Amino acid sequence: MQFASLGSGSRGNCTVVETDGTTILVDCGFSMRETEKRLQRIGREIKEISAILVTHEHGDHVKGVASLSKKYRLPVWSSRGTAKVAKLEGLEHWNCIDIHQKFEINSFQIQPVPVPHDAKEPCQFIFTDGDWRLGILTDTGSITPYIEEQYSACDAFILEANHDENMLANGPYPPSLKHRVGGNYGHLNNSQAKDLLSSIDISKLQYLVASHISDKNNTVALARDKMSEALEMEASWIEIASQDEGLDWRVLRHQF
Repeated sequence: MQFASLGSGSRGNCTVVETDGTTILVDCGFSMRETEKRLQRIGREIKEISAILVTHEHGDHVKGVASLSKKYRLPVWSSRGTAKVAKLEGLEHWNCIDIHQKFEINSFQIQPVPVPHDAKEPCQFIFTDGDWRLGILTDTGSITPYIEEQYSACDAFILEANHDENMLANGPYPPSLKHRVGGNYGHLNNSQAKDLLSSIDISKLQYLVASHISDKNNTVALARDKMSEALEMEASWIEIASQDEGLDWRVLRHQF
């Protein structure tokens, strides 16, 4: 299994997950043209994509979904709540996810994970292919016991570290937006990311990727430093999925 990011942040999100000839986009918050451009950067074309999974309806996650599906006849998977708000139900190739049940797309078994976020029926995803487990967890305001249970023992983990609490409190956002971002249905801060990592089994991790990092209320250094406290490793070991550059392919391998 391997994975990459086309970009992660408030201006657009898209993760690419691949195994045995199956290539899946998790969200697509970029225009069709920008998505095609960013896929070229990692050596892929739209015609190689097997499906798009959608976590929730916010624009930085769904901007390009409908247009890509219509033009390339791509299957789209989302919860019914997400589909209603994002107007995906009318797509010819839309599929409904029960966010409490596993489902399969070719070689992937996919576990949706319900999350607290200010959307209609949001979820995140854990991918397995028989050998590896990749967890993706962003756009989550707080950590539930179920989240802790599901994200233990991943081989790779793409984890939100959206903001530093002090930077958010003293930053440029209006009070209402600060409350939304920092609330229980907003986004994970650096300390919450650290606490989650401290509470789950991380013994198998080959990659930890900090993602959805705010360019106004956080820094890469702060996110890495806080996460590294939980791992007891050098901060530089933690990968970054950036807004503009994303993250190139990372490949899961057997450790001998």
